[in-house]
Amino acid sequence: MESLGDKLRAMALALGLHAACILALLVGLWWTHETRPVVMPGPVIEATLVGPTAAPKARSGASKPQPAKQPPKPAPPKPAAEPPRPPPTEVLKQDQVDREKIAALAQEKAEQEQREQEERIRQEQVELEDEQRKLSEQRKQLEEIRKQRADAERKANIERERLAQLEDRNRKKAEQQASAEAEQEAPQARTGAGGADDSLVARYAAAIQAAVTDNWNRPESATPGLRCVLRIAQIPGGEVISVTVGSPCNADPVTRNSIEQAVMKAAPLPYQGFEDVFQRNINFNFRYDG
Repeated sequence: MESLGDKLRAMALALGLHAACILALLVGLWWTHETRPVVMPGPVIEATLVGPTAAPKARSGASKPQPAKQPPKPAPPKPAAEPPRPPPTEVLKQDQVDREKIAALAQEKAEQEQREQEERIRQEQVELEDEQRKLSEQRKQLEEIRKQRADAERKANIERERLAQLEDRNRKKAEQQASAEAEQEAPQARTGAGGADDSLVARYAAAIQAAVTDNWNRPESATPGLRCVLRIAQIPGGEVISVTVGSPCNADPVTRNSIEQAVMKAAPLPYQGFEDVFQRNINFNFRYDG
């Protein structure tokens, strides 16, 4: 924005330029009206100019020619009116108002950002609480499932124990019944002073029992009171073709397998001297009393 001094300087230059133009015009007019004698060599020749270029004749009693009227000087351009400047006090007040507006906008923006940040934090807290609630519910569900499984396992164990006890009672009854039947079918030989049977059949059974027992690798699970009926298939000479543990038998699978292996190891079974009582298929009552 131009200052007042710049405007005054421009106005002075414009006035000077106009004054120079007017002065040049006046000098030209004066120069054209001034007559000067012309001196030339030779005779003087008088001539009368005819036409617009001829000078008008002087009238008698006429006044001297007046100089041409000077054109009026152009009025200098008026400087553009400057808007009135507010007093310094009002400027300071306006600046103070502007600064207060800027500070208010900045404060409002800061408060808005703070509210947005608090809203984000609150939303994150809500999401975190919701996630923790879900995890807690999942843990409760898992704990309930564990309890249900534990109860089911406990009930299953109780049921298995009851079944095992029932099977044990039934097995003991069957063993006692089988032992009684085996005693009737194949009585064992009792020799010596207290022997009750000294027949060839009893001695044959005692020889087989001794041969199998000598070749039996007794497992740790075998307990005294063991009674198992063995079904043995053999040929003359005592060679064993097959052996199976029948029923009744109060031995576990490991003990049953060890008894079968003992019969195969004991082959050939006793034969010489027992030709009269030899049978291809026999039911042999294996006993172990510790």
